[in-house]
Amino acid sequence: MDASMNQSNFDLELEELSSAEDFLDYFGVDYDPAVVRVNRLHILQRFHDYLAGVEAMPEDEAGRRRVHADRLRGAYEDFVKSDARTEKVFRVFRLHEPVRVMVPLPDLNKGVMSAPPV
Repeated sequence: MDASMNQSNFDLELEELSSAEDFLDYFGVDYDPAVVRVNRLHILQRFHDYLAGVEAMPEDEAGRRRVHADRLRGAYEDFVKSDARTEKVFRVFRLHEPVRVMVPLPDLNKGVMSAPPV
């Protein structure tokens, strides 16, 4: 049996989409080309992240389309209201952030040797 026979039309159509504009057009999300031009990879990555966060994807095609469209609209809107540097979708934007490390006080005391009296 051909693997494509197990896929829905929706899955097959998604495989044909390659650009941010393709996805936005397919799901009927109105967009400003200038926003997409600057943030296309960020929008697609955020869309992917939002889909990964869906706990239970509907089994029916209409429900799946709705979830995808809602998540894509949200991903796009994130970059209308903000920018790539603020949203920090990609790791490169988080490289120079301070890292907070918590060490319990008793652990610090374990390595401290008593100082000789002065």
